[in-house]
Amino acid sequence: MTVQPTPASRYPMVHQVQPVDRWSLVVAAGLLSFVAMLDMNVVNLALTDISTGLHVSPGVAQWATLGYQLPLVAALLPAGRWLDQVGTRSALLFAVSCFALCSVLAACAPWAGWLIAARLFQGAFGAVLFVLMPVLAATSVRPELRGRAMSVPATLGPLGAVTGPVVGGLLLDHLGWRAVFLVKLPVCLAAVLIVRRHAPRRGGLRPPDRSSLGDAALIGAAVAATLLGLTLAPQAPLWLLLALPAVPLVLLWLRRPGGRPVAEVLRAAGTAGANASVLALAAGFAACHYLLAQYLRGPRGESATATALTMLAFPLGMVLAGRIGGRLADSWGARPTALTGAAVTTLGLALLVPLDTGWSAVDIAARLALAGAGMGLNGGPTQALVMSASPPGKLATAGSAVQLARSLGFALGPALATSASLAGAGGTAGTRAGITLAALVAATAVALLALHRRSTS
Repeated sequence: MTVQPTPASRYPMVHQVQPVDRWSLVVAAGLLSFVAMLDMNVVNLALTDISTGLHVSPGVAQWATLGYQLPLVAALLPAGRWLDQVGTRSALLFAVSCFALCSVLAACAPWAGWLIAARLFQGAFGAVLFVLMPVLAATSVRPELRGRAMSVPATLGPLGAVTGPVVGGLLLDHLGWRAVFLVKLPVCLAAVLIVRRHAPRRGGLRPPDRSSLGDAALIGAAVAATLLGLTLAPQAPLWLLLALPAVPLVLLWLRRPGGRPVAEVLRAAGTAGANASVLALAAGFAACHYLLAQYLRGPRGESATATALTMLAFPLGMVLAGRIGGRLADSWGARPTALTGAAVTTLGLALLVPLDTGWSAVDIAARLALAGAGMGLNGGPTQALVMSASPPGKLATAGSAVQLARSLGFALGPALATSASLAGAGGTAGTRAGITLAALVAATAVALLALHRRSTS
């Protein structure tokens, strides 16, 4: 009796092999996202100690933070253009190693100039990491699992931003200001080991185009002018005029080789609105977080530990909802999930507007947890929405645009909050005014996602 071959036995096994999902690389992307955002916030609490330890004014010490943030924002888009031309594995190992080295140099700084230089270089390497994280997560799994994968770095990044002050406070109390620069080293080492073992060897490194430095200078100058105008505006509204040069600087950049690919990606993918929603939601979140921390430590007179525990409700809600957001994006769709998350965050911020001195810590924490849950639902799906619509070969450029939007939101949020709070005469009334503005800014994210083309989700 002759047995006929089954259909499965007629073809080579190679045709039946499914793509391998490298979740270990997704974990590495999440770890780097956490440590990058942690670095942007953990140093803030140490500025007074740095000023005393290095014998400099508070204004000079503040550059330990600004020296990191400015090159980070300025280099995001040029970094995306460069990363589209090099190997992901090589670029990631190079960037993480240099980021960690700059942390060591900052911790060993004998004077302020040394510290600021180390932070400037660290911000530049941090920009490479910010662009690489979503690319690493998106390319490590099958397309149908991309929403779930993108939720890992999109959730752990803001988690690092919120827990930064808590970690910084503990380190300052027990080990001193130099320790805040070293706390990132174990995470960097773990990421390097994971990438070396599991990332495929594809492509190498090449120097960035010469025009990239010019692009970074234009973007950095525009961002610096905007932040400076917003920061000084509460003292006198005329300081807002300092932000006017940002417009011609951005227009000039868009006409250069570095700006044209970004504009083309946004037009081809139709994701300008989605990127704007990322900026708006990040700004609303950052503004509210900054104001509540100041309110709890100031008018309410809460201790640092009590303030930290109250504020932790936000990242806890974010973490719990982050995994749900990824699964919903894969099954329900990225756009409706992102829209729902933005709406939940806006609701949580709106419930904080009638802030009352009679509220308990639980009352505030519950509202923060709701806002955090919305951020968790929104982060990964919005990232997947943008990355999935990216034209072929432009994944890093699309990812850099998202990271720039989020970083700008985190930078602009506190400046907007300060302006609104001072306009509201400070104190509890000023905090209410700032949170109202934060809720309105977050609401624009809902509108932008509602108007986003369904065909790109």
